[in-house]
Amino acid sequence: MANQVDRQRNWIKAGLLAVGLLCFSIGMIGYFNEGLFTSSSVGGKELPIYCVETNKKQVALSFDAAWGNEDTKKILEILKKHDVHVTFFMTGGWVDAYPDDVKALYEAGHDLGNHSENHKNMSQLSEAECKEEIQKVHDKVKKLTGYDMFLFRPPYGDYDNDVVLISRQMGYYPIQWDVDSLDWKNYGVSSIINTVCNHKHLGNGSIILCHNGAKYTADALDDLITNLKKQGYEIVPISKLIIREDYHMDHEGRQIKN
Repeated sequence: MANQVDRQRNWIKAGLLAVGLLCFSIGMIGYFNEGLFTSSSVGGKELPIYCVETNKKQVALSFDAAWGNEDTKKILEILKKHDVHVTFFMTGGWVDAYPDDVKALYEAGHDLGNHSENHKNMSQLSEAECKEEIQKVHDKVKKLTGYDMFLFRPPYGDYDNDVVLISRQMGYYPIQWDVDSLDWKNYGVSSIINTVCNHKHLGNGSIILCHNGAKYTADALDDLITNLKKQGYEIVPISKLIIREDYHMDHEGRQIKN
């Protein structure tokens, strides 16, 4: 009698284990099929995308537009000359001040990216304030162009876990850079070219930071693009460089396909 009871208990345990494994398997299949296996977390820290792991010899050129537009026309002409498309991260104030330029960027086929409404340190804001900073400029660009932005660069490169998670929840990929042109320091044309083209991190999948309205950027752009092409790089907008789903990050903020 005791042996029979033990056998029944073992059967029940085995049955419960089988059901549990089946439920787990079904859940994981749905998880992968829905493209949800993405993670921006490394060691408990949420990271934006600094660069992308790729076998393609591609880099992305990006411009932060937060102040003037004196060089916008020249930048667009140079980009058209080289048949290159890039990403412009715009603040709400810049969008308000230069709506025709926003339309020109969009019509030329460049990425329109979100750089917040007021160019504040996002890590110092509440969740509601962060959402407002992102949503306001999103709505402005949507009204002007009909385009829904999905790339977000926090001002000053300032972020914390909340900023990364909030932007992702709002349908954005948070974007940083791994190559800083340092054009904002106004060191000159040759400095910008040398800094980018000889940068220790420049490689496949790099994201390059420049600024619209910086003193020497437009003057350096023609030679910068020429040099990058001579090195064999194809310059693409960030939207074509990043991995949209099923990825994880390494400790350097490199986006890696699962």
